[in-house]
Amino acid sequence: MGIGEALAKELSKRGAKVVLAARSAEKLEKLEKEIPNSFAVPADMRKLEDITNLIAEAKKKFGRIDILVNNAGQGMRSPVEKIDMAVYRDVMELNVFSVVEAMQAVIPVMRAQGIGYILNVSSMVSKNYYPGLAAYSSTKYALNSITLTARQELEPDKIIVSVFHPKMTATDFGKNSAGEKYESRAGRPGMSVDTAEDVATAIADQIESEAAEANM
Repeated sequence: MGIGEALAKELSKRGAKVVLAARSAEKLEKLEKEIPNSFAVPADMRKLEDITNLIAEAKKKFGRIDILVNNAGQGMRSPVEKIDMAVYRDVMELNVFSVVEAMQAVIPVMRAQGIGYILNVSSMVSKNYYPGLAAYSSTKYALNSITLTARQELEPDKIIVSVFHPKMTATDFGKNSAGEKYESRAGRPGMSVDTAEDVATAIADQIESEAAEANM
């Protein structure tokens, strides 16, 4: 959905063979028919066994994995004093732990082939402080640190690691967030909202440039 779907289409246009991963097998099968040279692997990124299978199936299908994009994530809105810790742990599981596990699964493949690129999708909220978004932004602060540290650690192996920071994007991200629900600000006076396609183009450009960080 959203940025992930738009990015898969954009990378395909640029010549990439793309592996599509999401929980909905039905949506993936539909998208697989629309994108040339694509391969769908249903996966819940909160489950390590699904991550392991995803990497294995991608390697089996195409013989190598040149790029990993960690885009799966969920928002959370709540004042600090009312953060539901069970929900917070679940969001952290997807936004941070699954990313680390996916990186750990793909790094040996990239190291063996002598090259690779990993891009983690963070958020501009990790550069600011917004009331009600402490839980969500903290997951992205953590992701920034993990990404840029890994960039230094993996440089000798010719594995490039980067982080991208989208700002408000016209997707269902807000509607699908955990905690308190909030309406999208799209269309409000003075509010700049990017399309998923514009974000996808910016991410694809960053992949080509191999820049450490980029944002909208």
